[in-house]
Amino acid sequence: MMNALRGIGIWSGELRYGDRGAANEAAAELDELGFDALWIPDVGGDLFEIVEALMAVTTRTTIATGILNLWMHNGEETAAQHARLTTDHGDRFLVGLGVSHAPLVDMAEAGRYRKPLSAMVEYLDALDGASTPLAKNDRVLAALGPKMLELARQRSAGVHPYLVTPEHTAIARAAVGDAAVLPEQGVVFETDPLTARTIARTALSIYLTLPNYANNWLRLGFTEADIANGGSDRLIDALFAWGDEETIAKRIQEHRDAGADHVCVQALTAPGANSDTGGMPLAEWRRLATLI
Repeated sequence: MMNALRGIGIWSGELRYGDRGAANEAAAELDELGFDALWIPDVGGDLFEIVEALMAVTTRTTIATGILNLWMHNGEETAAQHARLTTDHGDRFLVGLGVSHAPLVDMAEAGRYRKPLSAMVEYLDALDGASTPLAKNDRVLAALGPKMLELARQRSAGVHPYLVTPEHTAIARAAVGDAAVLPEQGVVFETDPLTARTIARTALSIYLTLPNYANNWLRLGFTEADIANGGSDRLIDALFAWGDEETIAKRIQEHRDAGADHVCVQALTAPGANSDTGGMPLAEWRRLATLI
């Protein structure tokens, strides 16, 4: 499966949590447009039901989790669902796994989030020991720091880093060797700096409070001041590509030059901008299709 992910994918919360009918129609169009993969998040709800719905309306595109929250699904369930869905719809389900974040996980059960690296090791052991094991080649890890990157190299097909820069992509490539590097890249089709950065800051706001991301940005050379007060222009411009197709294509190419095999692009728009399309940023996705 991993060798097939060489182009551009779409990362979308709308396909996961948006209007189901609109999401299914959009997924079918994205499949026809030629995107390699559709990536969806997992912050609660029936993840596998949505994966199945997306697989049912597509024929060639990989459906990937970005990421499956390991605290919300046990290993046996995940392995069994992967086996069922690939049997029914073909070998097009890539399981991106992540440890999520303490503030989110502990919201339901205080103190549940602990020893995330050990938790991931235990989860991988469960996948390997399941009745129908989930193969190493069918899973990638949401790895940011050196220890999780090393674990991904040893026990998965690669890494799916989120909210990173091309500089981090180069770090990931060096860390995982020949394994796949599949970064997410947020984009805003807007040439006005103030408007573009406002849209990006709105999307970034919740992540600024999560230590896993903040620590990674600090490792990349950003400062506490960059992370404070909604994020500095320097941080915004490093994490999000904004402008026209040429500018966005340049950022995607920077990830490729740094070692990315596949770049999954998240199109960000102003709140309420897609009310006429069921919440789907169809215009932006169609513009991205010209970059494939």
